Amino acid sequence: MRPAILSDPEQMLALVEKQKREGKRVGLVPTMGALHDGHLSLVHRCTEETDFTIVTIFVNPTQFGPGEDLDKYPRDLQQDTDLLSQFDVHAVFAPDVDTMYPPGASTSVMPADVAKPLEGALRPGHFEGVATIVLKLFQLIPADVAYFGQKDYQQTRVIQQMIEDFHLPIDMVVCPIVRDEDGLALSSRNSYLSTVQRQQAAGLSRALFHIRDLAGSGNLEAASLLKAASQILADASIDQIDYVALVDKRSLEPVQRVDENTIAIGAVRIGATRLIDNVLLAQ
Repeated sequence: MRPAILSDPEQMLALVEKQKREGKRVGLVPTMGALHDGHLSLVHRCTEETDFTIVTIFVNPTQFGPGEDLDKYPRDLQQDTDLLSQFDVHAVFAPDVDTMYPPGASTSVMPADVAKPLEGALRPGHFEGVATIVLKLFQLIPADVAYFGQKDYQQTRVIQQMIEDFHLPIDMVVCPIVRDEDGLALSSRNSYLSTVQRQQAAGLSRALFHIRDLAGSGNLEAASLLKAASQILADASIDQIDYVALVDKRSLEPVQRVDENTIAIGAVRIGATRLIDNVLLAQ
């Protein structure tokens, strides 16, 4: 089924309200396009659990910082729509920038404290941009449930907190990371990697899974686990490390000793490409 492509907010809102009047459960999958199997796993789950699925495709400029990859971020609406045609997706919302940020627009969302460490510390303004666009989408598409991927773990916490704090009438489902055979988390930015860099990149997931394995064997001291992970990154010749951390999965504060509420999380650069990943220690 080929989904309808809408770009007008009023049409999008009217369509959703019609479905809800008919008693349908509406599901939303927000994306920036450049769809891969990770995105499609969210779409599949949404189509399985709801009556009417909407996918958004919008490269949000306000979550990119100076010098980041906004201009080169892959965009191919035709290809994305072809991929979505494998599923029972009813509509794609693909607005332009002026639609989502009309001239003179100046209101934004200040995210909660969970946005401050890790990505928030390294990418000032990033989560403000994320929270603002997600709230806009929730307003234009008042779905019953929205699906996000665990790979952007801190983003999911920011959005969960916003839903709680603003009492937004939407449920949120966080779906597991989809990985290649060597463990690398699927990402639209993987396309930037050369063959050699692609082999290097798998070192990040190896390091995080090694932490989980050691913790499962009884090594619970964060310092020891992080030292072991650093060696794996070094062996993979990954020397541009933004962070590898062991944090509480709700607050994202660092822990000294891991438990079932700990997540191993990391961000590295392979050449000019920045990759993130995470592994929950209690699986």
